[in-house]
Formats: sequence, structure tokens, C-alpha cells
Amino acid sequence: MGASTKDVLRLATIGSVDDGKSTLIGRLLVDTRQLFDDQLDAVAAASERRGVGDLDLSFVTDGLRAEREQGITIDVAYRYAATPTRKFIIADCPGHVQYTRNMATGASTADLALAVVDVAAGLKEQTRRHLCIAALLGVRNLVVAVNKMDRVEWSQSAFRTVADQVAVVSAELGFASCEVIPVSALLGDNVVDRSDASRWYSGPSVLEVLESTRAGDLTITAQGARLPVQWVLRQNGGGRTYAGMVNGGTFHVGDAVTLLPAGIETTISAIHLGGVSRADAYAGLSADIDLAAETDAGRGDMIAASPLPTVTKEFDATVCWFGEKPMEPGQRFRLKHTTRSTPARIIQLDGLIEIENLGVESVERLSINQIGLVKIGCADALVVDEYQVNRATGSFVLVDEVTNATVAAGMIGRPSFL
Repeated sequence: MGASTKDVLRLATIGSVDDGKSTLIGRLLVDTRQLFDDQLDAVAAASERRGVGDLDLSFVTDGLRAEREQGITIDVAYRYAATPTRKFIIADCPGHVQYTRNMATGASTADLALAVVDVAAGLKEQTRRHLCIAALLGVRNLVVAVNKMDRVEWSQSAFRTVADQVAVVSAELGFASCEVIPVSALLGDNVVDRSDASRWYSGPSVLEVLESTRAGDLTITAQGARLPVQWVLRQNGGGRTYAGMVNGGTFHVGDAVTLLPAGIETTISAIHLGGVSRADAYAGLSADIDLAAETDAGRGDMIAASPLPTVTKEFDATVCWFGEKPMEPGQRFRLKHTTRSTPARIIQLDGLIEIENLGVESVERLSINQIGLVKIGCADALVVDEYQVNRATGSFVLVDEVTNATVAAGMIGRPSFL
């Protein structure tokens, strides 16, 4: 528990189907010696059954039988790796358009997006959609691996064409950093080690960028510490403490805090982690907090430090629609935000975000995999921040009350690139 979260980089591979995402991650894991011999043997056996050669590296992450039979990624595959300088949590996201919801799940906690682009095809519509969703989800660092360079004989002009496309899109979406690297995931060029095949390229390999990118501060913002109450613990001898995961900053014993939405001002009298008292609780820790004031707080309330979040029943939001049936104004759902669940409805649909030009188009409904701007009304007051400053308190999902299916992922506020 004492390990710093900044030692871990969370990354998500994104991009269109068949551009080589799973192969790139497989190559990265194999060349950094992350796999055991029996795992390699299993991949080799699966490759032989499919008749695709000695070792199909995409099988390292594509574990479902349907994935190996169809040759595509369906579910998000999580893999863990470590080098002498850093640990990695890798989310290999599916590229097929019908699994866009899975991609959004994988990218929702990422520090960095690793986009893989086929040099011959350039930026496809689905790649642009993935980049847009990654930007909406608050991913600020982007690495683009221009893949299959061996098929164009390491043409510098072909690489430059894709790099120019990426530069325009990344600037429009507001990524803080963008590194474009020519690679061959199949052969391992510029994945872990720099390759002599691209003598005209003097930049880093994919692994070198991953090892140097800042990580671990997704929930640390200038908006103050937050603890959505997940559980109320009754203590021996009387009294109650409030348990949940801290985000947005650090709580200290003695800090002035406010219990929302009730608006009760008090101070922190004690912090416990696993039954052990401590002086503070930083973002990412699950802790229970003892307040000086007696309250009737329960699940769904929030303990917050200044500056305080907003308490509201209506807000503007950006949603990625995943439902088979279109979304229209007036529809009702169950909205889940932090630890609170409440009935909600779509008050109005303000527009559709066009993936190609990042403009807003007036529409009457949102279809599956489209991204729109909406106004939402809730039956109960929510305690929210803008998503751009706090992912945890700025995100929500919409659930169909009949089927219990998650039909949308939402971010409170408007995208920064609009």
C-alpha cells in the first residue's frame, strides 16, 4: 500500500480493426520477456491450429475463442508488464465499430492512448472515433505507432503522410503530447529497441516513450479532495465513519470539509486505512474518515474539500451512445454517478459531434456509437465536477431500467475542443 501510484502507467491501445494493436502489444510483451514459456507454447499451439505461422503475437492478448477464430479483438484484454523503470497496466481495446463501448471502458482509466495506424490505410473513421473518445475521456498523452512499415519498404514519405494527418487531429482534440513512431509490430522494429530499418528516423521507440510519460495523476486536480461515501461503518464503542475511494487530492486529519448535498461543514477527526490510523489519505486509496460533526450521511453522499463541487439536478453532458435503439429527448433512464443512483431523463439533445470535422450537427436522435451533447435532469441532486477537471466526479453511465443494460457513458460538461 505504500507504493506510489506514479510508478504505474495505465495505457490503452486504440485504433481501427486489423491495424495491428494486439500484435503490437504481443510484441511488446514478448520482447520485454514478460511471458512464461508455457504461455508462449500456448500461443504457438493456437497459431499452428489457425495455420498462421510459427507465432501469431495477437494471440497473446486475444484470449477468447471467438477472438482467435475471427482474428479480431472483442473484449478489452488487460495485461500487466514491468521494466526496471516502470510498471504497466495495458488495456488492449477492440477496434471493430460494434465494440466501441468496450473501447470506451478500456480507455476510461488510461494515462496514455497508444493508437496503432496501418501506414497504407492512414487514419480510418474508427481510428478518428477512438481518438475523439479518448480525448473526451480525459486522456492527454497520445502515442501513434504507424504500423506495417515493412510493407511499404520503410518509405519516409508514406510515414510523413500519416504523421501529418495525426498532427492535425491531435491538435484539434487538444492532446497535451503526441509522439508518432514508425514501427513493424510483426518484426519488432522500433517497438522495444530502435531499428536500423528506419535510418531516417531518430526518435524514440514505443517502449522508450512509455517509460518516460508522466503517469498516475488521473484523479489529482486543482478542485480539491473528494470522497463519495460508499459505506457507513459503525465503530465499536459508538460512532460512525464513512468509507470510499479518495479522488481529486489528499485529505488530512484536521482538514475543513463539507458533507454534500446536505452542506454540513465540519472537520476530519481521524482517517483509517485497513483499520490502521494514518495522518492522510491521497487519491486512489480506499479509506474511512471520521468527521467531527454528527451526521446522518449515507451511501451516495460526498465528503469534499474546498473548492467545493456543484450540487445540481440538471447539467449539460457529453454522451457516447451504446444502445441498439436510438436515444431521443424525453427518454428516461437510471443514472449512476460515483456511489449514487437516481432516475434521470434526457431534457434535450443539443447536437451530434461529427467525427470527421469535430463540428456539431443538429439531430433529433443519437444512434449507436454516436457522440452527442445533451442536457440531463435527475430526480435527486448530484454532487458533480466538470469531467475535464475530475474524472471520478465528472463521469456517469445511463442504464436502461427495463433491460438493465448500460446504454451510454457520459462526461459532465462540454468537450474542451468544441
